[in-house]
Amino acid sequence: MAFSSSQNISETNTNITADKKTVIHGITIDCVIFSFDKKNLEVLLVQHAGGASVGKWGLLGGDLYLDESIDNAALRIVYELTSLDNIYLEQLKAFTDPDRVKSTRVVTVGYYTLLNREDYDIKASISVIEAKWYKIKDIPDLIFDHNEILEFSLMQLRNRVRQAPIGFNLLPEKFTLLQLMHLYEEILGIELDKSNFRRKILHMKLLVALDEKQKDVSHRAAKLYKFDPEIYKKLTEKGFNFEF
Repeated sequence: MAFSSSQNISETNTNITADKKTVIHGITIDCVIFSFDKKNLEVLLVQHAGGASVGKWGLLGGDLYLDESIDNAALRIVYELTSLDNIYLEQLKAFTDPDRVKSTRVVTVGYYTLLNREDYDIKASISVIEAKWYKIKDIPDLIFDHNEILEFSLMQLRNRVRQAPIGFNLLPEKFTLLQLMHLYEEILGIELDKSNFRRKILHMKLLVALDEKQKDVSHRAAKLYKFDPEIYKKLTEKGFNFEF
């Protein structure tokens, strides 16, 4: 799912550290990285290796430097913590609860994205103990208000899939309608009616029916489809209202 609003960021070179590491105190960035692993919607978390939150899990976050934009800071932070590079990030909003960090006043700007984890090699930096994909249903208690930020970003993602197509970079090139439906179910957190989903998704003309069926399956082989790239691009740019 490639985000396409004016707030999107795509940088080809994110492994650049700010020239002057002068921290702007009171402003941080936190990033929610979603992925779909065949059957489950997941989020990337890091376990802190130092400070007051040592051993605890949280979103990918860090400080804003004096000589960088917030957008570039978000990309830098993600890269420095996990080596994730050349990704799309969409800005969520500023989280400003005075008590979100107990010891001091800190405003954080949230970002999120949805990517195919198989396209990236996650490498935890020395500043964290571990970087790990967690299923949404298995999220632990996170530091600060990171559970709230995650919940807000999930709501935004759910709103987004009702307005733009998903799956182009998350499913195999050839897939079944059931595979596509499972992707929607996992993101939306609901069970969909198979016949109703089939009727609505085919009505959008988004899919190209192939003269092929699944191979090497123990059940009855299902028909395969692929996305029409032109229609996919058009619907991503113009949007739609997909009600289930």
